[in-house]
Amino acid sequence: MKKATYVIATVLCFAAFAMAQTYTSGSGITGVDKLGAHQNGGRGCTGCHAPHSGAFGAGGNAITGQTVDKTNAGNYALWGEDLGPLYGYVLNQGDNITATGHNSFQTTLPASSQFASMPEEITGIMTCLSCHDGNIAKGAMMTNKSYEQAAGLLPPGVYGPNAIPTLLGNDGTTAGNYYNDHPVGPQATLGAVGVATNFTYTVGGCTWHGVASDCLKIAGTATNYQAFANHYGAPNIISNGHGSPVALPDNNPANAYLLCTTCHTPHSMYTASANSDAPIAGQAKGTYPTYFFLAAPYNPGSNPSATQASSATQFCRQCHFSGAGGANEASGVMSVTTAF
Repeated sequence: MKKATYVIATVLCFAAFAMAQTYTSGSGITGVDKLGAHQNGGRGCTGCHAPHSGAFGAGGNAITGQTVDKTNAGNYALWGEDLGPLYGYVLNQGDNITATGHNSFQTTLPASSQFASMPEEITGIMTCLSCHDGNIAKGAMMTNKSYEQAAGLLPPGVYGPNAIPTLLGNDGTTAGNYYNDHPVGPQATLGAVGVATNFTYTVGGCTWHGVASDCLKIAGTATNYQAFANHYGAPNIISNGHGSPVALPDNNPANAYLLCTTCHTPHSMYTASANSDAPIAGQAKGTYPTYFFLAAPYNPGSNPSATQASSATQFCRQCHFSGAGGANEASGVMSVTTAF
């Protein structure tokens, strides 16, 4: 199933004003426009969605002499950053522990000729990297420091003083290094992480802009995972309000794979909303604190009690449900709730 990740600039601009200042639970950033860093230094929506001429309308790539996408530029949702350098780009991912690349793998991004078929990697990975690569794809406005950090909006005492990079391919290590970034792409599957058996493929199970769309739902036999969802949820697997967050190449949950947009939304830096397709802690409505454009509750300043887990921990347990550091419910501990 194909998923539209972005909408036109006009909708984004209006959405930016519809900011919630109160939370269903917990506390977080307030009083800041929810686009936050994606105000793009004042350019606003047009920093990503050029109203005219696609990537040319945004000035193109900051590196000269590279491949420029003249064929597809601007053909998708007014996209204003150049995808040219990223076509066919190979991402080396994984832990890279040994000299032979133990547990590492490569993801080759789609070619320009695949644009018309709109594979998920274009909408959910390449559009993000056209700003956030910083190695071969360099936009015009990135400072390579977390906006929340630069603006003093992070919870006090939980992060160090050094800049938190926002350019994944230019983060202070070897240029183009993606070994230290969470894997995405067709090999980063729910089957590989061992959570797929908790889900079932559901035809028309979720709604996107009023249209029924296929998605994953928690299997009726997955009682422990359902207990976890009752305490937190599974919005980054089921639905974050924009169709299926995971790519669904077929009807086997084990083959569902992660994109940048599985975890992140470009349109809301610090609010995450529940929806009827994927409730948060059993609630179909409500707004919860988050950080770093994560499309689910994620609050490193939640200060959990001894009988609670931070929403920042629970966020990861959606996929990393069992094993070391896995969810309490996977180990039969059913009394620990979530501090949002």
